[in-house]
Amino acid sequence: MFVIPAILFVLIFFGYPVVKNVTMSLQNYTTATFYTGEAPWVGFANYVSVVTNSLFSTTVVNTALFTIGSIALQFVIGLALALFFTRQFPLGGFLRSMLLLPWLLPLIASSAVWKWILDQDSGALNQFLGLFGIQPVPWLVSPSLALVAVIGVNIWLGIPFNTTILYSGLQAVPEELYEAASLDGAVGWRAFWHITWPSIRSVVSVVIVLGVVYTLKAVDIILGLTGGGPANSTQTLATWAYQKSFVEFAFGQGAAISNVLIVVSLVFAFVYLYLSRKEVDE
Repeated sequence: MFVIPAILFVLIFFGYPVVKNVTMSLQNYTTATFYTGEAPWVGFANYVSVVTNSLFSTTVVNTALFTIGSIALQFVIGLALALFFTRQFPLGGFLRSMLLLPWLLPLIASSAVWKWILDQDSGALNQFLGLFGIQPVPWLVSPSLALVAVIGVNIWLGIPFNTTILYSGLQAVPEELYEAASLDGAVGWRAFWHITWPSIRSVVSVVIVLGVVYTLKAVDIILGLTGGGPANSTQTLATWAYQKSFVEFAFGQGAAISNVLIVVSLVFAFVYLYLSRKEVDE
C-alpha cells in the first residue's frame, strides 16, 4: 500500500508520456490533430523519413562529439577538483559552495551570458584575447568552432555536478586504507589506482550514466547559444527533435527522433552498468 502512490506517480507522469510518444511516432500527428482528433497510422514511416534525411548523419555525429567531449572533460576536471577539495585548507568550504553556482543558474540564463561572452565583436573573451594581439574569434558563427564552443560551455555547466557527487564518494573512503597502504609504499598515484578508484567505482558509474543521459537530451543550452547553427554544425538529435516538433510541427517525426534518443540512452546505461558490474565481480 505504501508504494502505490509512487507507482501511480511513475505511471502517470513517466509511463504515459513515453507510451504517448511511441504512439505519436507511429502516426501522422500534425497541428490539425489538435482540432480534428484524427492522426492516421503510418507505421514506421516517420522513422524512415528521419533516418533517410540527409541531416540524420550530421546530428548523430554532432550528438556523439557533444556527448563524449562534454562527459570526458566534465568527469576529468570534476574528479581533479574533488580530489583537490579533499584536502583541508582555508576557505575550502566557501570555494566548494561557489563551485555550485553554475549548477544553480537557470540554463537559459547561463546560455545568454555565455552568448555575450563568446560574441565575436563585443564579447568579453575576444576583448581579453585582443589584449595579446589575437584577432576576434568567431566562436558561435563559425561552423568549425561553434560545436567546440558549445561543448566548452556545457563542460562548465557540468563540472559542479561531477565534483559534488565524486567528492561525496571520496569522503566515504576510509582513511585507514590510505594509512595501511602507505606502510607498503602505496602513495600518490599508486594509492589512487589501488584504493581510491576501486572505492568510488559505483559513484563513477552513477556520474557517467546520469551525465550521458542528461547530455544526450540537452536542448536549452544549444538553442540559447546557436539555435543548432551555423549550417547545422551544432544540431544534435535533441535539438532536431525540438525543431521537428515545435518549429516544423511534424510531431510524428519529432517523436521518432526522441524515441531514438531514449533507445540510445537505455542501451548505453545497460551496457555500461553491465560492464562495470562485470569488472567489479572479476
